[in-house]
Amino acid sequence: MLTEFKQTEPGTDSTDTRNDWQRSEVAALFALPFNDLLFAAQTVHRHRFDPNQVQVSTLLSIKTGRCPEDCAYCPQSVRYDTGLADHPLVPLEAVREAARRAKEAGATRFCMGASLRGPKDKDLDPIIEMIEEVKRLGLETCVTLGMLHDGQAERLKEAGLDYYNHNLDTSEAYYPEIVTTRTYADRLETLAQVRDAGVKVCCGGILGLGESRDDRIDFLHTLATFPQHPDSVPINRLVAIPGTPLEIAPDLDAFEFVRTIAVARVLMPESELRLSAGRTELTDELQALCFLAGANSIFYGDKLLTTDNPGVNEDEALFTRLGLAASPAPDQAGRSAG
Repeated sequence: MLTEFKQTEPGTDSTDTRNDWQRSEVAALFALPFNDLLFAAQTVHRHRFDPNQVQVSTLLSIKTGRCPEDCAYCPQSVRYDTGLADHPLVPLEAVREAARRAKEAGATRFCMGASLRGPKDKDLDPIIEMIEEVKRLGLETCVTLGMLHDGQAERLKEAGLDYYNHNLDTSEAYYPEIVTTRTYADRLETLAQVRDAGVKVCCGGILGLGESRDDRIDFLHTLATFPQHPDSVPINRLVAIPGTPLEIAPDLDAFEFVRTIAVARVLMPESELRLSAGRTELTDELQALCFLAGANSIFYGDKLLTTDNPGVNEDEALFTRLGLAASPAPDQAGRSAG
């Protein structure tokens, strides 16, 4: 067994969960030699999680396209010509069948995403039915519906929603380069409503948007100083979609991607860190490094909303090669998958 990491650099003690991180401490973690940072992250990870288990979720687009927002990475924006076929809200039966297949494939959480600026109250009625139906199958539930207004998070909680996803995307300073149709404060307000309603927070971002390391430092510092760390932190690598403003974004250095995951693990030791969009561009070796750095969640299934994802067979083969296993459902594991 790996012995407990002894603190030699600021912020690398595996015994504490902190919400008072200083930006200088986050910057110091990023500046560590790569091997030292991975050692720190893996030690923190082992202190909180089984290092050979990975939580598995599945994501379904329940409404696709025609989104009024201008997120520069998103093919679902009505402002960009990406050739994406839009579809209205899918029927309840289709959601039930997709969730059933996801559970059979080993997923323990079923996530549903709708391309909305934010739901109207009447929009929640069929989505609440979906949440209730997925819960009946014994799966955890997560939705991403955009910005919420007063009372909506409470309605979702009453329906049995476990997680609400609302990403920050990047740093507050760089955010206006990526989105202009809603503010950073808007996103923080929705996250506060979710927390106050007692729904678990799923909040992360996208790497490779053209942001600097300073932006990545600020982004993680924001997450790590929330009143409670997000229960789940999806880390996406940009999928450059033709027709979007970021279709020619420069590639992010692979080691910087791993480094960001490792820093996130040290800062948020109890959070689930999920490798999300962009995994089709990662080699098996790079994914293995990400797991070593503290990533412990993925999406199963060949599609993430509108972008490609490795197939279940590919992921099972990778798990076999690495000696990894899908985490059991929370009621079997004795703790939330986070």
